[in-house]
Amino acid sequence: MSALVFLFIFIGLILVRVPVSFALGLGGLAMALAIDMDFMVILTLFAQRIFVGIDVFLLLAIPLFILAGALMEEGGAAIRLVNFASALVGRFRGGLGHVTVLSTMFFSGISGSASADTAAVGSVMIPAMKRKGYHGPFAAVLTAGSGALGPIIPPSVLLVIYGAMGNMSVAALFLGGFVPGLIIGLGLMCLVWYMARKHGYPREETVGPREIFERFVQAILALIMPIIILGGVFGGVFTATESAAVAVAYAALLGLFVYRELTWSQLARILYTTGLLSAKVMFLIAVATFIGFLFATEQIPLAAAEFLLTISKEPWVVLLLVNILLFGIGCVLEVAAALIILGPVLIPIMQQIGVDPVHFGVVMVVNLAIGTVTPPVGNCLYIVSAISNESIIRCSIAVIPVIAVMFAALMVITYIPETVLFVPRYFGY
Repeated sequence: MSALVFLFIFIGLILVRVPVSFALGLGGLAMALAIDMDFMVILTLFAQRIFVGIDVFLLLAIPLFILAGALMEEGGAAIRLVNFASALVGRFRGGLGHVTVLSTMFFSGISGSASADTAAVGSVMIPAMKRKGYHGPFAAVLTAGSGALGPIIPPSVLLVIYGAMGNMSVAALFLGGFVPGLIIGLGLMCLVWYMARKHGYPREETVGPREIFERFVQAILALIMPIIILGGVFGGVFTATESAAVAVAYAALLGLFVYRELTWSQLARILYTTGLLSAKVMFLIAVATFIGFLFATEQIPLAAAEFLLTISKEPWVVLLLVNILLFGIGCVLEVAAALIILGPVLIPIMQQIGVDPVHFGVVMVVNLAIGTVTPPVGNCLYIVSAISNESIIRCSIAVIPVIAVMFAALMVITYIPETVLFVPRYFGY
């Protein structure tokens, strides 16, 4: 009954457009009252759990990765990565579409955020594709789908949250995201090839080896950044949180003193917007910690596990049901909120049926990343709609093939665990 009270209040507030964090908090307070807790005890617990929820050193990586991505975006890294990607794959049919996907894969290794990647690459590539005759909605949704790789290819803000929530190795989760990111990227490139054949999208100018090398040299400092971040973590030089601080320092030095495209006035604005976005994410995590405490008190994860296991105890059936649940939730709820709310419920279920927690973490993040391009609340979809000047309705229709490709890749990742676990096991995790 208390869980139903929470859902009723939470969903009702979301429908009247109350921000997710406040809807969670008010739903949690209503749930606590339904449990028949004393009001003063509720307020004390609320304050205590909020503090405990964000008093985690690992979570410091979140604002730092957001800041590093913003510094690289405005410091000149994005355009250099696009130029290098164009030299590599622009010669193929639908060249600019391939460039969009590959550029975003490069940028995903820097920011860890779907919204940041979509905005950085989309502002360059969507107008370029439209000038070359690409249909506006397709150019937009391809960029959105590529941007969804941000939380999958390491470093990833969502994987950091999952690691902190489940007390798991963030390094293992980062390693597990490599192959799934490549699978989705290749799937999107196959979609570009098909659409290019169907609509006659052009190839780009073939670039010779010398030009490829020159563009590689121009982009090499941006390409080195993921190597520094991930190499330091996997080599034991610094932790995931410390690697985010290194990323910020490297991105600032690159933009201010090497590329010289980052000004001090821009830096002030970047710090301000990073602070706003970080506060939003951290407050969401803090409030969700209180909800998780109430769920644990009422043994809701155990009840959910027992319910799912009454349907079937076969791992493949449970995983299918969980994927359908996550996909549906991702369509209507912000991905970070969905991860924080559902993670504590689903992780014990996966442990009961013998699913590796690293494998499930990546599956969960991939599934929720698809939610960034699904209407009605997909952040990336709204970003590309604004950049392309295409209506959200046209983008919502055009995104269906992109979602189909990504969901097919999700099924491969779900039912072939080695796509996630091979790389972490190779490195001893």
